[in-house]
Amino acid sequence: MTTGLPVPGPDGLLRCPWSLSSPDYLAYHDAEWGRPVRDDTGIYERLCLEAFQSGLSWLTILRKRDNFRLAFRGFDIETVAGFGPADISRLLADQGIVRNRAKIEAAVANAQAALKLPAGLSALVWQYAVVPARPPGSLADIPAVTSASKALSKDLRSKGFRFTGPITAYATMQACGIVNDHLIDCYCRDLVGQG
Repeated sequence: MTTGLPVPGPDGLLRCPWSLSSPDYLAYHDAEWGRPVRDDTGIYERLCLEAFQSGLSWLTILRKRDNFRLAFRGFDIETVAGFGPADISRLLADQGIVRNRAKIEAAVANAQAALKLPAGLSALVWQYAVVPARPPGSLADIPAVTSASKALSKDLRSKGFRFTGPITAYATMQACGIVNDHLIDCYCRDLVGQG
């Protein structure tokens, strides 16, 4: 039974406990999760991947990430916004990704919506950065949804985005460093900083 407290990794450094269940999680935790992402492509990729993860394990998405990048042309927003029926069929036939029509169509619609944002996707998402009153001490201190993620979700949906509910919005905020949810004793917390 896990306590949700930081645990030592293979090098003895304390980490968020979820990161030690697989080498893929460990690499993602140490090198990427929670580090500030400020470019539109990076934000769009993570928003898409979090949407594809809905109902699945994040490990499944991590292991398919290279395939997603290839299938979605590096998550180039302008390219994906131009995807048509032939591309949707190609993606539905691609065994290397999650083949869910609604999620694939949402990724295309979200690229189209992102192109219409005057200041860009990153600027919109980073408006919702909030520094928590105190850092989480254990996994129990990390919410699935916050008032900021609800507001971001509502804003995204009002602009035509799909599969961007408050939980997906919050997971994107965590992944992109908009919120730093590394546990207070996790060695990555101070490396990540606050966007």
